[in-house]
Amino acid sequence: MPAPGTRLGRYTLHELINSGGMSEIWLATDDEGRSFAVRTMLNNSTFAFTERKRFNTGAETLKACQDGKYIIGYVEHGKIGGELALVMEYVEGANLKLLMGANDPVLTENIAEVLIDFASALEVVHHGGFMHLDVKPENVLLSRNGSLRLVDFDLAQPIPDPPRKLDKNPGTPAYMAPEQLLREPVDHRADLWAWGVSAYELLTFKKPFPGDSPDEVLRRQLDRSDFIPPRAINADIPVAVEQLILRCLEREMARRMTSTIRLVHELKQALYV
Repeated sequence: MPAPGTRLGRYTLHELINSGGMSEIWLATDDEGRSFAVRTMLNNSTFAFTERKRFNTGAETLKACQDGKYIIGYVEHGKIGGELALVMEYVEGANLKLLMGANDPVLTENIAEVLIDFASALEVVHHGGFMHLDVKPENVLLSRNGSLRLVDFDLAQPIPDPPRKLDKNPGTPAYMAPEQLLREPVDHRADLWAWGVSAYELLTFKKPFPGDSPDEVLRRQLDRSDFIPPRAINADIPVAVEQLILRCLEREMARRMTSTIRLVHELKQALYV
């Protein structure tokens, strides 16, 4: 496992930014003193087939979804200094989950732009032919000047047509669409559901369908007898924005918001941007 001062090819690792799941992310500099984020695997064993495949697939998908604005910048990936690593743009900031927890002004004062940029990031992914499948506040970085970046493409897959069942069902249950939790066929509309859950949470600081287990989350999604509309918690939410969130949270895929292009367009209208 790397330590501060470790050299990986032309990069020197300095500070551990984040650790969890199957990887660590380090602040690093190259030989010219430029800053990068370097992601390395925690499990480097010969038999970590699944982890390596997911790591490489996520890196390849990130590379394919570059837009220079809403997606974390890709630099390179592969064996670097003997380690499987992904080198990315370094963003000085924090993820939306941490900013919510701190009630940070960089989030609260820029919430309209955050909602639009978050949806715009998904539009880039979907336009590239992929569904992210791990959309949540924790996977969105916000810099101190309000620039947003979508990260973590490990679970991303090509958008199927027609929808299809996933071979495996990883993800975070609180942000997973009903069809995912029911192990039914899915497509990019699962990301629109997750945006709706995230937007609800960003505006109310509560989850629309709370639960301590996937089964409890699913029960609340299907029952909805105790569902609280977001404006009942935060009356400052524009009516048109609430309607967009509710359209993203439609139980039936056929009734849900159909595309991120439409979502971004209608968000801008609702927020007068």
